[in-house]
Amino acid sequence: MNILALETATEQCSVALWCAGRVLALSEHAPRQHGERLLPMIEQLLAQAGIGRTQIDAIACGRGPGAFTGVRLAIAVSQGLALALDRPVLPVSTLAALALAAPLPDLPVLAVLDARMGEVYAAAYTRSAADALQPLSDEWLGPAAALSVPAAPAWQGVGSGWTVAEAALRARVANVQAVDAGALPEAAAVARLAAPLLAAGGGIAAQDLQPVYLRDKVALTRAERGLP
Repeated sequence: MNILALETATEQCSVALWCAGRVLALSEHAPRQHGERLLPMIEQLLAQAGIGRTQIDAIACGRGPGAFTGVRLAIAVSQGLALALDRPVLPVSTLAALALAAPLPDLPVLAVLDARMGEVYAAAYTRSAADALQPLSDEWLGPAAALSVPAAPAWQGVGSGWTVAEAALRARVANVQAVDAGALPEAAAVARLAAPLLAAGGGIAAQDLQPVYLRDKVALTRAERGLP
């Protein structure tokens, strides 16, 4: 089973290949360069693995939330590859991919990304298996100070949202045992989450793949920024 995975919803541009239970990955910090780097990285990874495109069984896609441009790119490239190869697509939450980076497997994790404009993207998970997560909340967008999470004895946090709003998040989440604010959603995690889905017969048609933005606009108006 070969799954090609893409994740470009943040400044990180990453591709991964689930190949017979092994994950190969390439990842670059490439702000505003995803469009230039993604396809060459895919070709480099396939060459490294020694397989051709026709040997790919499915395309896994980090479908957001995240940066509009990055999410759109992953969706478009995933759809293009899946249509050309007549393969299914496996959409994976970018926040779930981020949560898989949490270092403590026995603690629930609050995955939080900086959404700019004074807001964060957030979702809570618990790990149900090595490469499986159980959502504890819906994906959410809003000010960190307004976040509501389920009750739990202790938590861990991951993602850039903890850098910009750690005090507000700690005020909303009791007993935070560990925080990795530098963690990023990676295609390797997308591949790991997608593999059991494909093994269970999951996947959707390329034309049914949809981005998840959570937000309807990308910038504050001048009035919202206090400008004349």
